[in-house]
Amino acid sequence: MRRLLILTVREIDDLYGLPRFTNEDRRLYFDLSPVEREAVDAIHTTSAAVHLTLQLGYFKAKRRFFVYDRETVLDDLRYILQQYFPERDLASIKALSKPTRLEQQQIILKLFDYRLCDSATKEELEQRAQRIARLSTQPIYILRETLQHLTNQRVVAPRYTFLQDMVGRVVTAERKRITQLLGQALTPAVDKQLEALLQADENMYRISALKREPKDFSYKELRREVERRKFFQPLYEFAQTFLITTGLSNESVKYYASLVQFYTVYKLQRMSAAITRLYLLCFASHRFRQINDNLTEAFIHLVDHYKQEAKLAAQDAMHVAMAKASEHLQAAGQVLNLFVDPSIPGEAPFAIVKEKAFSMLDPERFTLVSDYMRNIEFDKTAFEWSCYTRLSPTFKRNLRHLFSDLDFAGRVEDAPLLDAVAFLQDLLRQGKSPRQTKPSSFPTAVIAKGLHRYLFTAEGKSEDKHLAVDRYEFLVYRLLRNALEAGDVYVHNSTEFRRFEDDLISDARWQNKDAVLREIGAPILLAPIQETLAAFRETLEAKFKTVNQRIDDGRNKHLKVTGVAEKRRWTLVSPSEEEPVNNPFFSQLPGIDIADLLWFVARRTAFLRAFTHVLERYVKHESNPLEILACIVAMGTNMGLWKMAEVASLSHPALLTTARNYLRLETLHAANDAICNAIAQLPVFHEYDIQDEMHSSSDGQRIETQIHTINARHSTKYFGLKKGVSAYTLVANHVPVNAKVIGAHEHESHYVFDILYNNTTDIKPERHSTDTHGTNQVNFWILHVFGYCFAPRYRDLHKRIDTLVGFKHPTNYADALIKPSRKVFDTLICKEWPNIQRIMASLAQKEVSQATIVRKLSSYGRQNQTKKALWELENICRTLYILDFIDDVVLRQSVQKALNRGEAYHRFRRAIAYVNSGKFRVKTEAEQQIWNECSRLIANAVIYYNTLLLSRVYERKQADDDQAAMNVIKGVSPIAWQHVNLFGTFEFNQAASEIDIDALAARYNDPVCWSKALQEEAEDI
Repeated sequence: MRRLLILTVREIDDLYGLPRFTNEDRRLYFDLSPVEREAVDAIHTTSAAVHLTLQLGYFKAKRRFFVYDRETVLDDLRYILQQYFPERDLASIKALSKPTRLEQQQIILKLFDYRLCDSATKEELEQRAQRIARLSTQPIYILRETLQHLTNQRVVAPRYTFLQDMVGRVVTAERKRITQLLGQALTPAVDKQLEALLQADENMYRISALKREPKDFSYKELRREVERRKFFQPLYEFAQTFLITTGLSNESVKYYASLVQFYTVYKLQRMSAAITRLYLLCFASHRFRQINDNLTEAFIHLVDHYKQEAKLAAQDAMHVAMAKASEHLQAAGQVLNLFVDPSIPGEAPFAIVKEKAFSMLDPERFTLVSDYMRNIEFDKTAFEWSCYTRLSPTFKRNLRHLFSDLDFAGRVEDAPLLDAVAFLQDLLRQGKSPRQTKPSSFPTAVIAKGLHRYLFTAEGKSEDKHLAVDRYEFLVYRLLRNALEAGDVYVHNSTEFRRFEDDLISDARWQNKDAVLREIGAPILLAPIQETLAAFRETLEAKFKTVNQRIDDGRNKHLKVTGVAEKRRWTLVSPSEEEPVNNPFFSQLPGIDIADLLWFVARRTAFLRAFTHVLERYVKHESNPLEILACIVAMGTNMGLWKMAEVASLSHPALLTTARNYLRLETLHAANDAICNAIAQLPVFHEYDIQDEMHSSSDGQRIETQIHTINARHSTKYFGLKKGVSAYTLVANHVPVNAKVIGAHEHESHYVFDILYNNTTDIKPERHSTDTHGTNQVNFWILHVFGYCFAPRYRDLHKRIDTLVGFKHPTNYADALIKPSRKVFDTLICKEWPNIQRIMASLAQKEVSQATIVRKLSSYGRQNQTKKALWELENICRTLYILDFIDDVVLRQSVQKALNRGEAYHRFRRAIAYVNSGKFRVKTEAEQQIWNECSRLIANAVIYYNTLLLSRVYERKQADDDQAAMNVIKGVSPIAWQHVNLFGTFEFNQAASEIDIDALAARYNDPVCWSKALQEEAEDI
């Protein structure tokens, strides 16, 4: 049986290959501690001592043992001899016998408190892998979790082939277990409905119609979504009971469901019936929740739309009323003049005066003008509610079918709203009209006192006021919308809008709290909170003192103070440091077609191995790399498969089949990871570190959608009257290491932790920056817990000064320029610490989207005690950062530099996705993610090519000890594309000869070429 292809060749070599050390690596890994030196000195023969030192260094680097030929480690042996045995020569060092080698392994294991993976450990490891498989059957996930477990348990990892076979066994066993249980639990009715999914209905397979997502929030699209929900509901109800009893995780359900998206009906019909039923049931379960999310999102969006429409109408009406009132002031003056008009006798009847007044000013304008003259404000609220009456036919048509289908729930304090919701839903589900129901039967506790005048109105000539039913209905919708956004009311059987407690680790699992926290590996969650707060107190108070002292002493040269005493004001000055894209360095290169560049990078990084067939091991035909590359360029440039087939002389059906079988989000993500990891291994990569740190940034790039999707939204600032989405990207050392397409309406701060924590490359940022849009009430603390330093750039830093906190009352800081506005509520933090631990552990477990949890935590809607305590920890971390930001001009420059790199990538991506003016023209959110990943892959390939060339030149300059040239190269951004042909006819046939990167690098040895590379101005694209 073929083994699973889990890792690329490069990834396997990174894990199991013999370490390849630079001189700097040798100094680090062959540096012996006193205990290690004692162990080496205890060896009687020099050869054995040298080999022990060698294996010690290799074990430190990879936590593995190696069998090697002497010739492959000569450079390392020379270094060890020079460092520790200068009197011995290389020829005297002999190979070790097997018994001696095994004896030395035991010495090393004892020194590092490690153990070998024996048969008992392997058995225990497979049992753990079986448990992991219940969370997700994706082989790469199981392998990574297994390797992490081995590291945590201090066990030397077994051979890769053993791990391959083990993962294959547990994946097969898990699917067999689930399918057997499904076969036992399946009822005839559910079985029949699952079979119906694969049957044709009006020339279209039913599953194909049910896969479709709504394009927008139009009535027609949402009506179809409601019908899909009704179809899936019985399957979902069965799935809920079945999936809970089998212990299948949300992640596994989502994974199995995703396979239905990629398999054609023909392929599903050819699979075993048990596997097909499992995939379809998971698809039904996942799709039902997704539909509930879509309907809830549509409800929120539409209610907000009608609210804004009424508000704008009231605003316009107010301006018109004021304009008309001012226009009739002259007539009003004439009316007033009637009271002193001598031509009107004193005994004249009032009717005559009234008649004359109405001839000067129309009766309907009297109230308007008199209110204006008495400076009475126009009642915009009254006009808004009258607009709701006018809009009632529209909102009833578009909202009722959403409202009546969803199941809402909430907390005790939301009872009035929930009573009103239940009352209206009951009427609508019975097919009754609220207008035909007695107004006195409506639950009115939900109506605030201030709204009574607008919702209780008189009808006709009667002065008795009755409930305006249409207005009441919209009030319920509006209050429900607010409660959903705040998290006070939630939707059953939803993912994004479910109860917050459902996002957390289950009670049963949390009973083993310590084990869960150890598994996560975040030290701050294991430490007593009192110790953490004590450390915060010491650091924070010292920082307040230092920052103010440096300002008073004038040592903070980049902070300017004006005024005296209480009128003192300060401003920051931060000299910027630019890294221009399309550096003139690359203008000396011959042009290269993107197809040739991709072939070159594929040979170097083996990223094409990541494109596995959707049928995994059961596929009968090998992939065609030519077609895969053509599909990547077609989607990445926005060209599309039809146009690519035309310009590259390829078969469109073949490209379509290749894209469907090989280009999935998971394979594209793995391919991008392979290139990123290869970039990280290049010599010049770490020269891009900012202040010796891996400093990343994330930001969204707005992209207009030509075909509307459900996540596309209006944004006047970016799209005018059109709609679009945002491509949110994590960039570290110029490399786009992770990305996600989000709605233009979604807050970027909700995705900061998500995109960092789910980064699966070897590029691990230490400090992370965003602009103001990346900040919220929890990101500082969350990133701190998981080992990141959050370093945002605020649009207005002075506004944030009012949020500074300290561990003492503000009066204790005397006349300090920078001081806290209040004291930390540390007792609240201690009280709520167990709940905070659970929330952080839930974020780490990936059971739900981190963005969903962060959105709920950072919202202002519901400020319970736990959330307040969490925000207090956020305030402490934010205060520490702001003090550093004020005091350290280098930090401010670093933040700006990291953000500039993100902006440079956005310009690069815009140049890559040039077709159709960069607009997305795909039909679904999933396709947007895939096309965006293709653009990122092309960008990563170009960055790899550029970084490799820079590394070759850097190594040559380093060998010549040309420090000035090395410094120049460190400032050259690999974000450059003027030498890459992204246009025209594409030839994807594999080039007969390898691009000679060394010959290209040799060009820069020519003083004329080097001079031009330095003197020409960068092209501003």
